[in-house]
Amino acid sequence: MVDGSQFKTVSSPTFTLNLKHQFEAECLKNEKYYQGIRAAVARVMARGEKVFVLDIGTGTGLLSMMAIAAGADFCYAVEVFKPMAEAAQSIVEKNGFSDKIKIINKHSTDVTVGPDGDMQVKANVLITELFDTELIGEGALPSYEHAHQNLVQDGCEAVPHRATVYAQLVESELLWSWAQLQPVEVEGGRLVPPPAVGRCAGAHAVCDVQLSQVSPSSFTPLSPVCTMFSVDFSKPVSSAFQCHSTQFVAQSDGRAQVVLSWWDLHMDPGGTIVCTMAPSWTYSQPKRAPWRDHWMQSVYFLPTESRVTEGDQLSLTVCHDDYSLWYSLQPNSQQDTQAEAPPSRPCCTCQAHLVWTRSRFGELNDRRRTESYVRALHSVLRDDGVCLAVSDGSLLPVIAHMLGARKVFSLENSRMSKQVVEQILEANAMSRGVELLEVRPEQLTRNDLRGEQISVLMGEPYFSTSLLPWHSLFFWYCRTALSGLLRPDAAVLPGAASLHMLAVEFQDLWRIRAPCGNCEGFDVSPMDEMVQRSLDFRESREAEPHPLWEYPCRALTQSAAVMTFNFTQCVPQQPISSQGSLPFIRTGRCHGVALWMEYHLTDDITVSTGLIGPISEQGDCEWSRHRKQGVYFFRSPWQSPGDGRRQVSYSFTFQPSSGDIKMDFSITA
Repeated sequence: MVDGSQFKTVSSPTFTLNLKHQFEAECLKNEKYYQGIRAAVARVMARGEKVFVLDIGTGTGLLSMMAIAAGADFCYAVEVFKPMAEAAQSIVEKNGFSDKIKIINKHSTDVTVGPDGDMQVKANVLITELFDTELIGEGALPSYEHAHQNLVQDGCEAVPHRATVYAQLVESELLWSWAQLQPVEVEGGRLVPPPAVGRCAGAHAVCDVQLSQVSPSSFTPLSPVCTMFSVDFSKPVSSAFQCHSTQFVAQSDGRAQVVLSWWDLHMDPGGTIVCTMAPSWTYSQPKRAPWRDHWMQSVYFLPTESRVTEGDQLSLTVCHDDYSLWYSLQPNSQQDTQAEAPPSRPCCTCQAHLVWTRSRFGELNDRRRTESYVRALHSVLRDDGVCLAVSDGSLLPVIAHMLGARKVFSLENSRMSKQVVEQILEANAMSRGVELLEVRPEQLTRNDLRGEQISVLMGEPYFSTSLLPWHSLFFWYCRTALSGLLRPDAAVLPGAASLHMLAVEFQDLWRIRAPCGNCEGFDVSPMDEMVQRSLDFRESREAEPHPLWEYPCRALTQSAAVMTFNFTQCVPQQPISSQGSLPFIRTGRCHGVALWMEYHLTDDITVSTGLIGPISEQGDCEWSRHRKQGVYFFRSPWQSPGDGRRQVSYSFTFQPSSGDIKMDFSITA
């Protein structure tokens, strides 16, 4: 049975816990919260009132403990996730606050107030950490709305007091390539995207990235940074649909394509305590920008690309419902019309944005990568060639037809994926050139292929269910299932793949695994113990996927191929093992190992899903933006002397029965 299920990673508690762990690890943010909490408690005490705090989404209970330490009389700490609520209870007890803090394991909208309720009185201080990259995506607005109606007093203090959303309109070929399929040049021919894709407003989900890692040289600002709207959390909040517009004068000529967005939190009414999510390139000293991971920045793609001229009077509009934001651009002259008919929420009508992720769009639009596949296909195609493509939503079968293959078949994993490729074929008058089959590889028969034998089996390979780099070895299993349909001299593209590794020092990503210990004077070690227990899950002792272009790291060893997989042969019955070591050649703290796959299309053409350039003398790495790499974190960092006397020893075992790659690392002298 070839179904790809052996390549799907099972979620473990580690990933959920890491989100909360990241919050505790971001010290500057905690410091700002503590300052805001002290100020809010002091304002209530100055009015001669007792201080009753409601902390929604308490996590570890850190903010509740801050409130009690600041002088609050009592705190109701609400946490819906049971393991986290249990950890919070343990932390509160460990710090001696159990008589002042009540942990309520409920969703805040289920909390009751009264003599027999969860809360005996309504709170006069509201503390929350309900935000995500988009500010409101974790349900902040409905939670605040309910809290003001049911759980807090009129005129309560709130920490944070206010949030402000900012946006900047830009032109960016890089970012736009994540939203729209671009024409593809194939040896004098041109593959054009379907009109429906070009007209489509795209997927509605926010694209959250580390904008600090998007170089300002890769976009052209068309507007200043605009203040879009603010939410005052100390007053009743509405989760109803709203629109906000800001007028500006275009700063330069260009194509309006993308809106970059982030937000600030003002912890106090006067705005003197500010926690900003602004990317580092907005700072006068970018290296002083704090690291964020749970709260990053957002990229929004406009429904349509439009030309703007320097000096144009324009209006940028943001709309939001209870969970999400979307943007649109209008000339100022259209403002009255826009007010009558606010921009509708984007919705994919072409299906491509439902089949392809943003990074997948970028991969399909990568000209250099496409050229590698064109050259490789050209070298193996024959005039009587019959090709079979095995990859999800791939352009390879279309390219093979353009290069002159006599017949091309393609296996598609879903009806929607098939329909997207059909649109591409129709847009390029190739509907009869490629036959799309919704058949599993092991179920494919000679009849499905019209009696043909396959002379070229090809794949990128790409599968939508793949999370870790080696999950695309599913192609090897497909090749094995299809072996009876291949000609004896059939070409397989790629012919092989190799797993690569190098030991790295992360600039910041290590923080998601670092113990919190003592945070702002509070002992949160029970949280560390909880995370450590979660690491005992099998999945947590293995690698996890991360887009390393967003998380800078330094190479402390050379990169090396540690395993090779020969696709010209069937998957073997016995495990494949590999052992070796890599000496440390640079000084630093080794946090773990980065892993990726490289696909050898032919003997001299290779496509990498990891490193895409040479490592600098200092160890700086350039990573592919198209696929996530694997990261294996060491339990504790190791100091690298950089003189070659220490090394990373590795052991890998590929299990054919499951598709798993077992790995183990140690530091040896």
